[in-house]
Amino acid sequence: MTYFKFIDLFAGVGGFHLATQNKGTCVFASEWDKYAQVTYKANFPQTPVDGDITTISTNSVPDHDILFAGFPCQPFSIAGTQLGFSHPTQGTLFHNIINILEAKKPKAFLLENVRNLTSHDKGKTFLTIKDALEKIGYTLSYQILNACTHGNIPQNRSRIFIVGFLSENMTRNFRFPEPIKLTTQLSDIIDFNKKAPDKYYQTNTESPSVKKMLEGVTKKGVIYQYRRYYMRESKNGLCPTLTANMGSGGHNVPLLLDDFGVRKITPRESFSLQGFPQSFILPSLADSQLYKQAGNSIPIQVVEKIINNIIEVLK
Repeated sequence: MTYFKFIDLFAGVGGFHLATQNKGTCVFASEWDKYAQVTYKANFPQTPVDGDITTISTNSVPDHDILFAGFPCQPFSIAGTQLGFSHPTQGTLFHNIINILEAKKPKAFLLENVRNLTSHDKGKTFLTIKDALEKIGYTLSYQILNACTHGNIPQNRSRIFIVGFLSENMTRNFRFPEPIKLTTQLSDIIDFNKKAPDKYYQTNTESPSVKKMLEGVTKKGVIYQYRRYYMRESKNGLCPTLTANMGSGGHNVPLLLDDFGVRKITPRESFSLQGFPQSFILPSLADSQLYKQAGNSIPIQVVEKIINNIIEVLK
């Protein structure tokens, strides 16, 4: 397949789109968060972006070859309790993905979620998802991949990736990417010798929490996380998993020591630790929104490798 069309659901700022650039054309995207929409449109202005997926008619979704979605994991309250029920995902956002897959029958899809999806609700949630996808004709492969082992990104970020094909033979031929050596270091992404904007430095020595930060962040070249009673050093040379709650206030943003003091990592550094290039546009939004967007996104190089393998099977 030298050319294909794809759609981007629960699109965030467009991580899947970025990983697929120059390989295919995005004919439709859906993202409900208005701030994420701003970032998406700034980087992919030609893509039609719709809002709330629950209000989107499947008839309005263009035909496509591959569906991408980093879907939210909602509890499926009836999972495993009504085995005869024909739509066990009804009432969840995942059901909207099922509706589109069933109506449009793309050749393949790639879904992403947190690594503990397989153990959520004692495995019932994942079983419900798997059964729903297989029931509409797809065969699946799934694997947990880490950004540091499969994307050469110095972030400890494990996620489950689910790939589905309409053709069972294609599923047999598909392989997830193999692990690669991590050669990118934190210092390749964060310049510990360059001063960041003043607002990221912890200078309020009257604050008990800031005092803990200044006392606990002592080594240059590593990342720290603030805990209730202490500062935790990431001793493996990686950034801990970036999360959406970095944008929720408090002390959720990882910290570091540079030549000028103790500071938070910046929104740009957060995106870089997800594999986004410097050319990716960060609009003039509140830092809280940019942190949230980075934490909600995907490790670009990992996804790019998976997509390349999907395309190879579809050729």
